[in-house]
Amino acid sequence: MIVKIYPENPNRKALEQVADVLRNDGVIVYPTDTVYAFGCSLRSPKAIERLKALRGRKENDMAIVCPDLSNISLYARVDTPVFKLLKRNLPGPFTFILKASGKVPDKFLEHRKNIGVRIPEHPIAHAIVDTLGHPLVTASVKDEDEVIEYTTDPELIHEKYRNLVDLVVNGGYGNNEASTVVDCTGEEFEIVRQGLGELIF
Repeated sequence: MIVKIYPENPNRKALEQVADVLRNDGVIVYPTDTVYAFGCSLRSPKAIERLKALRGRKENDMAIVCPDLSNISLYARVDTPVFKLLKRNLPGPFTFILKASGKVPDKFLEHRKNIGVRIPEHPIAHAIVDTLGHPLVTASVKDEDEVIEYTTDPELIHEKYRNLVDLVVNGGYGNNEASTVVDCTGEEFEIVRQGLGELIF
C-alpha cells in the first residue's frame, strides 16, 4: 500500500491510517529531512524484529524519532550540556547518540547502553510521530548501489519493498544525504559521521 501525503498540509485521515498500521505491528517507509526511512512503533517488539530483519542483523544503525526535546529525556539521559546542544540543533538532520534510559525496550537495545535519537525537521515525519503518540524506531532505506547509496523516489521504494513493508508514505522526492551523527556519550561531543547537518556547538 502506498499513501500520498503532502508535506505542506499533511492529511489527518491519511496520518491516522499510517498510525493504525504502526499500532498493529506494521512497518512503514516514510520521508524525513534527510533520506527515506523504515519506521515502526517503539512499543511493538514484533515490528522491531521485522525492521531488524529488513535492515540486516549486522546493521546496528536504528534510532528513535521523538516528537520533541522533552520526549527525548524519557528515553535518554540528558544532562545540561547535552540539552543545550540538542536545543541548538533540533529539529534538524542529526542523529544524537545518547545514554539510554530504563524506558527503552530491551528488544530495541539488545544489550546496548546507548541510543540514537532524531527529531527530523520534516512535517510528515513530525505529524506521524505526533499522531502515533510515542517514538518511532527508524533506519534509513539504503540502496544496493554504493554510488547512489540512498533511493529518493518513493514509487521505486514501494516497488522494491511492497511485499516487505505494510505501507509506503509518498511525500515526494527525498534527499540522498543521511543525517550527521553526533556521539554525546563521552567527555566531549564527537561527530562520528558528517552528513546533511552542520552542527552548532
